[in-house]
Order: sequence, then C-alpha cells, then structure tokens
Amino acid sequence: MKALRVHAWGEPPRVEELPDPAPSPGRSIVRMHAATVGHIDRTIWSGAFLRHPPLPYIPGVEGAGVVVHSERFAAGQRVWLRGAGLGTVRNGTWCELVDAPDHALGALPEQVPMALGSAFFSPSTSAWVALHDVGQVREGQRVLVTGATGAVGSLVLQLARDAGAQVRAVYFDEEQRSRLPAHFDAVSADALAPEADLLLDTVGGDALPAALRGVAPGGRAVLVGYAGGTETRLDLPELLQRDIALLPLNMFRREASGRAAAPALLERLAQGRLQLEVTEFPFEQAGAALEWITRRGHRGRAVLVL
Repeated sequence: MKALRVHAWGEPPRVEELPDPAPSPGRSIVRMHAATVGHIDRTIWSGAFLRHPPLPYIPGVEGAGVVVHSERFAAGQRVWLRGAGLGTVRNGTWCELVDAPDHALGALPEQVPMALGSAFFSPSTSAWVALHDVGQVREGQRVLVTGATGAVGSLVLQLARDAGAQVRAVYFDEEQRSRLPAHFDAVSADALAPEADLLLDTVGGDALPAALRGVAPGGRAVLVGYAGGTETRLDLPELLQRDIALLPLNMFRREASGRAAAPALLERLAQGRLQLEVTEFPFEQAGAALEWITRRGHRGRAVLVL
C-alpha cells in the first residue's frame, strides 16, 4: 500500500510503499478515500505533542473510507475513523489501507461526501460539547463566538442559533468582518458591552480578555482553542468581581460525549442543516496542507484525497 511517513520531527512526509495490513481480531481494515490534516496532526508532526508515535510513523487522526475487513461492519460499508490512538500513539490515516481498532469506526451516511466525513468529527463534536455539555446553553440566552470564520467557530454559530440562542460573532478587524457569514449578527471587540450569558472563545491569546468584556456578571466563558496564542494576561480582580466562570474544553476527556453526538451531527450535515467547508489536497501534497492550515484567514478544514 501507499502511505505518507514522517522520519524526523518537522520533516515533510514521504510517500512510501509498505506491506498491506493483515486481518486480526478486534480490528478493521479500511481503504481510505480521505484523510484530514488538522492542527493536532501538525503539533504531533512538529514533535511538540505530549504523546506521539515512534518514528517513523504515519500521521492522521481522522479519515473516511470503505471497510475491507471487519468484525463490526460489513465489507463495503462507508465509515469515518477517529480516536483509539490513531495518529497519536500509533500509525494514522494518511495511507491507502488503515488497520484500526473496531471501536474507532463509525457509520458514514451515503449522503455525506468522503472528504466531509473525514473532517466532520473534531470540529462538529467540539462545537457541540463546548456549547451544550460545558457551556450549558439555553434557549434565549445571549452567546458570543470568537473565531467564527474557522471550522469550530462557524459550527458553534450554527448550533447556537439552532438551540434558540441569540448569537453574535465577535470580530477584531474589518478584514475579519468581511469573511463572516452575512446572515449572522456581528459585533466589534471594541464595541462589546457586558451583556452576554456565554462566550465561546476559539481564538485564545489576546482575543480572550478582549472578548471577556462582553460577558455579563455571573456569565460563563468556554475556552475552546488557542490559534491566536497560547498565553494571555487577565485582570484577576476584575474577573473575580464580575464572577465569570472560565471553563476549558478537553475533548480527550469528553470523547464519549462527542461520539454520542456524532450520528445526529452527521444527519444534520447530510440534510444540509449544518455546513462545514472543506478544502481538498492531493494525497502527495500533505506538506502543502500542513502549511495551509497555519495561514490566517483560511476557511474550513484541509483534507487529503486518495
């Protein structure tokens, strides 16, 4: 089989020919059609992740394809793959044939394209769990979202509106505002008043204290991402006086909640009630995809197509 392997941290993946995996109990073999390139893949590839597979390794924590052999699914079943150490402690999805634990697979509806099926899990389940399990959103509440042009932020906007919330996207400059969905309300970070019940921050860095100014006393802020920076400064006396709860999202601990929500999220995607942008790259252009996801203003998710 053809596979992309990394031989040194930060070195571009190489296309190599490897032996096909053999069937074994409790494991499935899937012929891959699409494999996502995400920030976690880039972090592991850089060598900075706390856990990583031994070198050389095949990256990729998510993907979609068709079952070749499985004790759980019939041959020919369309599936998505995520978890069970794929791409984090063992070889991942950037290859023609994946050997994965049965429980890493989920059924993929016919109406969902392979590239979207590969990319949906991480952003859509993160958005759902952050909004419902951590943020405890309620109908009629006022919700602010940072990073609304990104994959997770855009899904938070859509899911918050579906939950009956009054949702607004926060922007930090006019260029960012121009990329926001026209059918959602938007507010400049400079014009925020302390009115929101809930903040979903997918940016981090200096965006977090700026966005916190829009949260009402007694409100909540869910910390989802840190694409804008891993460090920030907070005025602790102000935070304590306003009694704002800072709630981190850890999807490794909450993966069971994400998997429970996945079928309903896939149904919404299949029906077009939920939208997620995907940019496709040829399999051999993994290096270009790893670079693309670092660009400011990129939309949606990068997916390698086999």
